[in-house]
Amino acid sequence: MFPSPFQRHSTPPDPRFLRFLWLMIALGSLLAFASLLSAQDQPPQSDNGNQKSTEAPPAAGGPQNDVGPYAIPKKKEEPPPPPPEKPKKVEGMPDYSIHVTAPLVEVPVLVTTKDGQFIPGLKQDNFRLYEDGVEQKITSFGITEAPITAALLVEYAATNYMFMIDALRASYTFASMLKKNDWVAVVSYDMRPYMLVDFTQDKQAVMGAIDQLRIPGFSETNLFDALYDTLDRLDRLDGHKYIILVSTGFDSFSKLTLDQILKKVKTTHDVTIYAVSIGWMAREYCETHGCTGYSHGMGIPISEMDYLQADNEMQTFARLTGGRYYQPRFAGSYPEVFHDIVGDIRNQYNLAYRPTNPQLDGTYRKLKVDVIGPDGKPLKVKDQKGKDVKYQVVAREGYTAKRTVE
Repeated sequence: MFPSPFQRHSTPPDPRFLRFLWLMIALGSLLAFASLLSAQDQPPQSDNGNQKSTEAPPAAGGPQNDVGPYAIPKKKEEPPPPPPEKPKKVEGMPDYSIHVTAPLVEVPVLVTTKDGQFIPGLKQDNFRLYEDGVEQKITSFGITEAPITAALLVEYAATNYMFMIDALRASYTFASMLKKNDWVAVVSYDMRPYMLVDFTQDKQAVMGAIDQLRIPGFSETNLFDALYDTLDRLDRLDGHKYIILVSTGFDSFSKLTLDQILKKVKTTHDVTIYAVSIGWMAREYCETHGCTGYSHGMGIPISEMDYLQADNEMQTFARLTGGRYYQPRFAGSYPEVFHDIVGDIRNQYNLAYRPTNPQLDGTYRKLKVDVIGPDGKPLKVKDQKGKDVKYQVVAREGYTAKRTVE
């Protein structure tokens, strides 16, 4: 029989027994506390299972008391927008589109009397423009009295003393008529072209470039090569440009042929050439004294027929580009010649249009410009005395529609 735990002993109880007793008491307390929490978390059960809780659910969208997180209400899902309606297919219409950009063609036009006097006051309605015989709609019209951009291309070779004198006389005369806003480059040539001064507005620089023409280097006059090189230089500049060609027109042995330089002239649509022939007095002497086989410089025999061909080539360069050809016979004629040239450049009508033929196929298109009166008939010009005055319309003969690069 075990002794009673409450029986008084003379000796104290075992410590291990006390630790076991306290451990059992703590474990029981924990089990009781857990049971109480589990009972509180369970929802109230109805007696018959059919009754519902009368407690209202918490409202969404905000805190229900002074504590707790703020609940953002869920955004209502909106229906997606309807897809765009597909365009209705037109019967016979292909499923692809075509975009064509027609180039803008500029045509400077000079209208002067037979004496070279500019005829002012013309309007857009006074002009009719044709490409390959088809009338074009003029989209831009204006009269220019603006600064010029020109290259002075001078033949200066060891050929003939009179040729060199005339070349210098013509060059200085042109330079003396420049204005402060003009852009001018000076290029001389014999066997090859030489850039004496690049485009500048400094009139003194232009005069200084002409001063360099004193001792010629070679007797060859390769006009075709020099003209081609100058056209290439001008092609890099925007706007309309001019070449003042001062030359005998004779070509010694250029690498290019006449057909090649003519093709280059035709494909350059924004350059106008004014050609001034030099050496008339020397050629006149040969005509009167019979200079058949006359040597053009050192060992280059040419005849009067060669000069006639040179004149024809210079006229062709000017005509194809809408310029004019001059053949002054006396030293006193140069101021008048260059007065006309500068007047033509500063006072001319500028027409522009987009061709009805938009194909960029590299073909040459012929141009024609007519001037008409209010009645649709050819324009009549009268002087102050009421007499009819003959006039001329000078414009380029055509252009080449540059082929697109694919």
